[in-house]
Amino acid sequence: MRRVAPFLVFFLAACVTPDRPGSSVVRDLAPTGKLRAAINYGNGVLAQKGPNGEARGVSVDLARELAKRLDVPLELVTYDAAGKVTADVKSGAWDIAFVARDPKRAEDIEFTAPYVIVEGGYMVPAGSPLQSAEDVDRDGVRIAVGRGSAYDLYLSRALKHARLVRPAPAGPAAAIELFERERPEAYAGVKPAVVDYARAHPEVRVLPGRFMLIEQAMATPKGRTAGAEYLSQFIDEMKASGFVAAALERSGQRDAMVAP
Repeated sequence: MRRVAPFLVFFLAACVTPDRPGSSVVRDLAPTGKLRAAINYGNGVLAQKGPNGEARGVSVDLARELAKRLDVPLELVTYDAAGKVTADVKSGAWDIAFVARDPKRAEDIEFTAPYVIVEGGYMVPAGSPLQSAEDVDRDGVRIAVGRGSAYDLYLSRALKHARLVRPAPAGPAAAIELFERERPEAYAGVKPAVVDYARAHPEVRVLPGRFMLIEQAMATPKGRTAGAEYLSQFIDEMKASGFVAAALERSGQRDAMVAP
């Protein structure tokens, strides 16, 4: 994982040289004649709404660059939770998505290598006896988590003693509401978002450490072989050229790391 000096980031991003994908790639990634990109506003590291409601962020920038290379219009299909994105994979609602890699999701989705890595972190009430991320997996500990999120899937496999509690609707906002309302012993989420929430709420604090590294990747439904191969080459180039680092810098995501 590396950080790139801002002046070098923008120089490198300007040096990206687009290739020309073949017709089989375009058919796989834009079968309707346009590139339908699933954008998850529930993960503020990847996507945000600008002052006038415009879409911005690293996932939006990557989608625009890919549409330009495919020479097709771009349609943003927006969501408020990653679990809702992956639940739509078989419906044909989107052609590409930006979600975290996970073995369960890989049953229906082809992933690229990760392009951004963020930490998963815990938040607890200010007076909690829990002192680090390693302390959380204990009997009697309940952890609020967004249903279907990458950290929900991971913790479902990893936890031995603590119990996950999930709100009925998917998404971090619903999980935060559950944490505020029912006061479980901890909340699990993307660490930059958890840190931002804790800054504004002195009644909670963020535990040192992390419970996982969340590998954010580009994705396409299973079976689109030519498209998946092209996406893998595309994301490798976007990382090496500095495009991903520049997009993170522009959107103010300085706590996220470009994947190696």
